[in-house]
Amino acid sequence: MATKFDPDVLTIAPEKELQKLSQFIIEQTARVYRRKGAVVGLSGGIDSAVIAAVCVHALSKDKVVGLVLPEKETNPVSCRFACAHAEAMGIEHKIVDITDTVASVFSYEERDSFIQSLVPEYSPGDKYNISLPVDLLERDAINFYNLQVKLPNGGLAKKRLNLAEFRTITSFANIKIRARMLHLYAEAERRSLVVAGTTNRTEFILGDFCKYGDGGTDIEPLSYLYKKQIYQLAEYLSVPPEIINRRPSPDTFSLPVSDQEFFFRIPFDKLDYLLYGWEHEIPAETVAGAIAISPEAGLRAYKDFSLKNRATAHLREMPHTIE
Repeated sequence: MATKFDPDVLTIAPEKELQKLSQFIIEQTARVYRRKGAVVGLSGGIDSAVIAAVCVHALSKDKVVGLVLPEKETNPVSCRFACAHAEAMGIEHKIVDITDTVASVFSYEERDSFIQSLVPEYSPGDKYNISLPVDLLERDAINFYNLQVKLPNGGLAKKRLNLAEFRTITSFANIKIRARMLHLYAEAERRSLVVAGTTNRTEFILGDFCKYGDGGTDIEPLSYLYKKQIYQLAEYLSVPPEIINRRPSPDTFSLPVSDQEFFFRIPFDKLDYLLYGWEHEIPAETVAGAIAISPEAGLRAYKDFSLKNRATAHLREMPHTIE
């Protein structure tokens, strides 16, 4: 077990990591999959922007295709940022509306009826999300989700969700994520491309990805880099500032919610340091002291990481079989 913590531990040499990533992508595309290039789902967020830019560096802009995959509840900013970045990189890209794909599995009307059964004030067209308490570093808090509905008068109606209610709502959100992957693979197989994933290490270790959705790809080049390191790479690759400065979000609910509110519960400027310490068995008190939080806060974070990592272990494994 390590006993010291260096706050510079997450600082990378971007040019070195870019070379490492490029070699991996070239090897996987040409020699393992024997494909002509890569397709990336462009979300308007930082992870997809970075992997697209890395693929361009590795393969050339003529061998990278970007798909922008909105549905009727997607934040319009996502599409605008994604297209602008694709145009700046000079890659082929197109917008494919996945609303009908989503509705063919689970209708929006059925989803609306379920939400209305939980929050009677809800009407179709009202915006909603689900979120967790985000003050984990400040106090002990029960890890429960709230359904939030923005009412026409601007107020918020809230309903604490039990496990069955949470699963029903997230099952609809996950259809959106899996629908994106369906379209990415249709494009990839038709054109002999690999599907390049966007999951970073922070998401991978804690399970912030959807099985057979954004977790179902051909390659996951970024899964060894923490979110903080993705930002360093983004700066080096000249990803547009509006994407770098955008608040990370799953963009699966009609009412915007950040990744911190939906899943992590810890601010990003603290999260990766704590996660690195937990992963490398550095005492929580040591990391807490280095990033100016209380020892108790560090211990709460470590406990939350252990719970999330254990609960999502199945996401990181192939389906179990009889040996």
